[in-house]
Amino acid sequence: MFRRVQINELKQRILEPRNKIQVISGPRQVGKSTMVKQALQDITVPNMLVSADNIDHTNTTWIGEMWATARARMKAAKNEEYLLIIDEVHKLDNWSEAVKKEWDDDTFNDLNLKVVILGSSRLLLKDGLTESLAGRYELIRMPHWSYSEMHEAFGMDIDQYIYFGGYPGGAMYITDERRWRKYIKDSIVAPAIERDVLQTKTVYKPALMKQLFELGCAYSSEELSLNKMIGQLQDAGNVTTLAGYLTTLDESRLLCGLMKYASDNARKYNSIPKLMVYNTALFSVQSGLNFNKAFTTPKLWGRWVESAVGAYLLNQADEYDYKLYYWREREDEVDFIIDFNRQCIAIEVKSGKRTNNEGLGVFRDKFHPVQSFVVGSGGVPLDEFLTWNIGELIE
Repeated sequence: MFRRVQINELKQRILEPRNKIQVISGPRQVGKSTMVKQALQDITVPNMLVSADNIDHTNTTWIGEMWATARARMKAAKNEEYLLIIDEVHKLDNWSEAVKKEWDDDTFNDLNLKVVILGSSRLLLKDGLTESLAGRYELIRMPHWSYSEMHEAFGMDIDQYIYFGGYPGGAMYITDERRWRKYIKDSIVAPAIERDVLQTKTVYKPALMKQLFELGCAYSSEELSLNKMIGQLQDAGNVTTLAGYLTTLDESRLLCGLMKYASDNARKYNSIPKLMVYNTALFSVQSGLNFNKAFTTPKLWGRWVESAVGAYLLNQADEYDYKLYYWREREDEVDFIIDFNRQCIAIEVKSGKRTNNEGLGVFRDKFHPVQSFVVGSGGVPLDEFLTWNIGELIE
């Protein structure tokens, strides 16, 4: 079975002296639970894996009961250390308060009980961490699957990856597009929106959130003002509501609105967002076009290529602590700007949809990026760029 690179980090942290709760965070269907089970096969630390998946959300005592069981097993076996893994922890009310209490009790009593927690909702997990567990945890980030991973694990070629994206559970269905679309919509999109996003306190208009998600995915790689979105959505409310919902979708690692790069923050925040999916599968299922139609229409295919590059850059942004923007000034534009340590890198994606790259030169003259280059036609081959470690690029 394929192993993601994050498994090495997880095993290393488990073997370290007890210090922080290890939290595995990432969007749905990226292999968090699978990675934990693989790691447990490789380590000798005695452990107990439990899941809150089928526990009533009001059962606030369940975490304490599982913790007490782990302590008892550790004591009975006279283990010097023990590992408790709690999956789907976010499904319980006030889970973070319960985890905090038990963790602090073990710390006070010098009990070497290590803890790993994970959940299928990145957003709900994040809320609990920021509310109660500040200073008590470390994150292991699990992004969407990259081209390298999908190619190695399932043999996807670059064009298949650009269209079908990086959901490993859907890889077996790509020869049956109708079945693949149903899987993405039913097993990924519906749970992500209905169980994760709509359970947050920020969503007062569920129908509007769903419409915004579908519209945003369909417009991936294009600029669309919030006012224009309001014109295309029913019961759209106001610009502030849409901006808040777009932020929620971004935190869920589904869809984001890139801001325009500028020399001051005010101009960035007031810019027209450029919509970008975190996984091109989300764009494909909302596009209404099958793989053959998209691939054989150069102008359309350019949007998929740009979305694939954008998704790759977005998925590495958390890990390497940079921000991603786009840039436009009248007719001149640059697709992506990586902003880090008061420096920037300019990246133009070319796939036949545009015949010139004048924007890159204009941007260089105005902002003096440390690097600027083309990805695609006449530049870095797409399949090569999608294997780059962006962290090494910004060192």
